Amino acid sequence: MSSSLASRSSSPRSSAPLHLAVALDGAGWHPAAWREAVARPRDLFTAGYWADLVAEAERGLLDFVTIEDSLGFQSSHLLEPDGRTDQVRGRLDAVLIAARVAPLTRNIGLVPTVVATHTEPFHISKAIATLDYVSAGRAGLRVQVTRRPNEAAHFGRRTFPRFDLGELHSPPVRELTADLLDEAADYVEVVRRLWDSWEDDAEIRDVATGRFIDRDKLHYIDFEGKHFSVKGPSITPRPPQGQPLVSALAHEEATGAPFRLVARSTDVGYVTPQDIGQARAVVAAVRAEQDAAGRAEEPLHLFGDLVVFLDDTPAAAEGRRDRLDALAGNAYTSDARIFTGTPAQLADLLLELREAGLSGFRLRPAVLGHDLPAITRGLVPELQRRGSFRNSYETDTLRGLLGLARPTNRYAATA
Repeated sequence: MSSSLASRSSSPRSSAPLHLAVALDGAGWHPAAWREAVARPRDLFTAGYWADLVAEAERGLLDFVTIEDSLGFQSSHLLEPDGRTDQVRGRLDAVLIAARVAPLTRNIGLVPTVVATHTEPFHISKAIATLDYVSAGRAGLRVQVTRRPNEAAHFGRRTFPRFDLGELHSPPVRELTADLLDEAADYVEVVRRLWDSWEDDAEIRDVATGRFIDRDKLHYIDFEGKHFSVKGPSITPRPPQGQPLVSALAHEEATGAPFRLVARSTDVGYVTPQDIGQARAVVAAVRAEQDAAGRAEEPLHLFGDLVVFLDDTPAAAEGRRDRLDALAGNAYTSDARIFTGTPAQLADLLLELREAGLSGFRLRPAVLGHDLPAITRGLVPELQRRGSFRNSYETDTLRGLLGLARPTNRYAATA
């Protein structure tokens, strides 16, 4: 897919290949996933478990994996830990998982989640730049925010008010959410400037003259904003991709702040439409924000998020979902559309939703041990038969897989 198509097309060509990613989280996105026979719950906190998952995704020629992370225990409650002990609790650090897996893979992109609310952009810019070096140009990040008071208490630098569930759509909560997302946009801007703070040829490494770097090609970023004041430069040379992939999840929300973050700051936005009509509306809203941000000509992929239960028959998929719901004690719900059916039926749905202007999809396997192989060995061959997915990796960087050019260094361009 060309950059121009990813940038502005609201109706991608029906023959254009889809982009596919998977979201990795614990044993899977259903809270009872760890109780399935294929789940490997004893391995969840081992490097081998995550290496196996990413190897399976790479076997399916997927564009990238995202790795979930948070600053508190997993919870079904939106505002605080739920106290349940019958579900997976605890996780490994997503950036460190990606760094461990990177040398074991060759083509697939690695996109760990980073919580911007309580972490420093200087540290994350260095970590993701390092991941880009370790993976030889396949790194990215998914930026996320949190308004949970218990997570703020881990750091002690700020506090958030406690809200009841009935207040989630109230003006104070919307204002707080919008402020956190605007803070995340500044966070990304700082990270991007730090990646550019070394020009590509800043390293001389001339033993004869004793010059390792050209100091004139390292730049202060001098960022001053509402939330950050960062001087720079980075201590890590510019990453192989120049700018690793930046992505974020954007739910439909009255303030428009999630769409504004995606439009202003990212290369890939994940959206959660329930049908094609809503997908068209979401795509139009993000593109309008992209125009308002002055990025009308810049490439921006929009991926639809879906939770998937995949089996050979619809009845088998429904039966498995019902069994998992019974184990969890309640019916599973999600912010994203939940698909239950066969790989061929999912292919039909993805190709239909693509007509709304989505260039790809991020799939959330309900049970990783079952639904990830169903994606790589069922859905992918089905899309390939329809001429809608790649048959091999065409390039060796994540930006290349997504048709994104390597950006010019902003400081070198104006020097």
